[in-house]
Amino acid sequence: MNITLKVWRQKNPADKGGFETYKVSDVSPDMSFLEMLDVLNENLSREDKDPVHFDHDCREGICGMCSLYINGKPHGPKDAVTTCQLHMRSFKDGEIIVIEPWRASAFPVQKDLVVDRSSFDRIIQAGGYVNVNTGGVPDANIIPIPKTIADQAMDAAQCIGCGACVAACKNASAMLFTAAKVSQLALLPQGQVEKQTRVERMVAQMEEEGFGHCTNTGACSAVCPKEIGQEHIARMNREFLGAKVSSNNV
Repeated sequence: MNITLKVWRQKNPADKGGFETYKVSDVSPDMSFLEMLDVLNENLSREDKDPVHFDHDCREGICGMCSLYINGKPHGPKDAVTTCQLHMRSFKDGEIIVIEPWRASAFPVQKDLVVDRSSFDRIIQAGGYVNVNTGGVPDANIIPIPKTIADQAMDAAQCIGCGACVAACKNASAMLFTAAKVSQLALLPQGQVEKQTRVERMVAQMEEEGFGHCTNTGACSAVCPKEIGQEHIARMNREFLGAKVSSNNV
């Protein structure tokens, strides 16, 4: 395959940035999207040009590091996959592919396609933990939990923090990410101790980071590579309302 790439290049956070066009030839349809970018960077290095900077780590759809806006959609044209799981057979020979970083004020661009997602870390630090000593794995597993509850908690825990939900949202809202982190703990008995303070602190930190408000368009769930649903946002809203009512009655 021969493809044309229009890649966002930006030297640093203060730089205005812009698109640059590159040609990549002899691309195998079996290459992953990131392997194709590796080929591009090898070509640029041979020409003594600065390679394109982009985030990646596990390349197995687990870590959430890869975060590219491809042809107007987070992670590209396929559903329920991360950028590293996307293969070039999803594109056509001669196609023009536009690659951008996540666009959100809470995700400032550091260089090229690399954004700072430490705001997610601070949301988790605000309340995404339990103080209960759960012991070892056998000890934790002796606590009876209904399968439906365990399944819902596991669905929420699948969130890899990639930020696609924020990139797809017209308001750059982090509600789906925050809701998933709240749900995975609020549903389980080990997470009950901080149940009220957790949701208040995490929502407060989300707002402090500058993320927008949720207007229920559902774009976040539509692009989520782990297909996390809107029901977790509804659960977080219930948790938040209950925490506020309880704190006002104290």
